[in-house]
Amino acid sequence: MLKDLLAEADDRMSKSVEFFRKELTTVRAGRANPSILDKITVDYYGAATPLNQLGNISAPEPRLLTIQPWDKSSLGAIEKAIQKSDLGLNPNNDGSLIRLIIPQLTEEGRSKLVKSTKKKGEDCKVSVRNIRRDSSEKIKGEEKAKACSEDEAKKANEDLQKRTDKYIKEIDKILENKEKEIMAV
Repeated sequence: MLKDLLAEADDRMSKSVEFFRKELTTVRAGRANPSILDKITVDYYGAATPLNQLGNISAPEPRLLTIQPWDKSSLGAIEKAIQKSDLGLNPNNDGSLIRLIIPQLTEEGRSKLVKSTKKKGEDCKVSVRNIRRDSSEKIKGEEKAKACSEDEAKKANEDLQKRTDKYIKEIDKILENKEKEIMAV
């Protein structure tokens, strides 16, 4: 039973870290990356449709993204969705293709991005610690129900703490790499 609890906690922690990793791919780091458009939804014939399902998104140059929609009539809606987003990008529509020029980040902009990524990292750490707390309470419940001995519960809690520390270190490493990427000129 304790092994199942630990496996479940490990699975939930790894999913939190994976979500955090995906969340950071949408952070603009001064270089053109099609994944920064992942959060944008377009009103396409009355349905909120993810932008990446409406056309081909590519990065032909380090500071340029191009969006080539499969349906040319959706160009205006895509343009509006990008302008409404919090990315601060200005789309150039030439009638068949949308070009997004990624501006160079200022020092102030970089420091704001680093600050926001650190906040996301802290949120992820809190999530991992909450999973640890929940699992620890379940272990205590097992011990009180006499389903395991005191020594087994103590060993399970130590193992749980090791797993938590491993994921916290992984989050710190991801944050450090993203900070280097953002601060690179």
